Amino acid sequence: MAYLALDTSSEQLSLAIAHAGQIHARVWQVGQKHAELTLPALRTLLTELGLEMAAITGIAYPQGPGSFTGLRISCGIAQGLAFARNLPVVGVSTLLALAERSGALQAYVCIDARMNQVYTAAYTRVALDQPWQMVLEEQVCDPDAVPLPPGEGWFGIGTGFAAYADALQKRLGAQLSQVAASEQANAEQLLQLALPRFASGDVQPAHEANLVYLRDKVALKTSERVAK
Repeated sequence: MAYLALDTSSEQLSLAIAHAGQIHARVWQVGQKHAELTLPALRTLLTELGLEMAAITGIAYPQGPGSFTGLRISCGIAQGLAFARNLPVVGVSTLLALAERSGALQAYVCIDARMNQVYTAAYTRVALDQPWQMVLEEQVCDPDAVPLPPGEGWFGIGTGFAAYADALQKRLGAQLSQVAASEQANAEQLLQLALPRFASGDVQPAHEANLVYLRDKVALKTSERVAK
């Protein structure tokens, strides 16, 4: 069995395939060309690994928050591939994927949401091989009003720390042990988080794939996105 994750929610295009006990990931800087480059890049990666699309048994995609257009591209491609082969899908929070990328036990995630706001959440885990627990719920807010995490030693990660460095430093201060302001999650972290869900059956059929837009507090299915 092999599993695929794809992510077009940022300026990057990233793909990852889990096969034979390993995750093979690739990242490209593609600007705004995600829609035209994702499927050719996937064919190239499959060829490199000696696989056909028929070997894929599940697909993970970024559920949000993030670039509205980028998220819709990821979800749409994941749905199309899954529909064609009757495959299950798993949507993974982009904020949780950034926490996974931190490699820390306590992650305070902050992504630039434009319009002078950030998407933010905080997560902890008891060990690196244990699942994450949400400490502060995922939300959108002003940089100078982000929720305060309990205690100290938090790993700050995400583009929000670059876009609003002064406001976030003033707000969070000594509660952060370090900051990785240029880090972005990619398909590798999505797949790392999705694999246990595939194994446990915590999946969805393609037609139920949804996106979470924190700014308007809704999760939209395909039909609802079209209606909008």
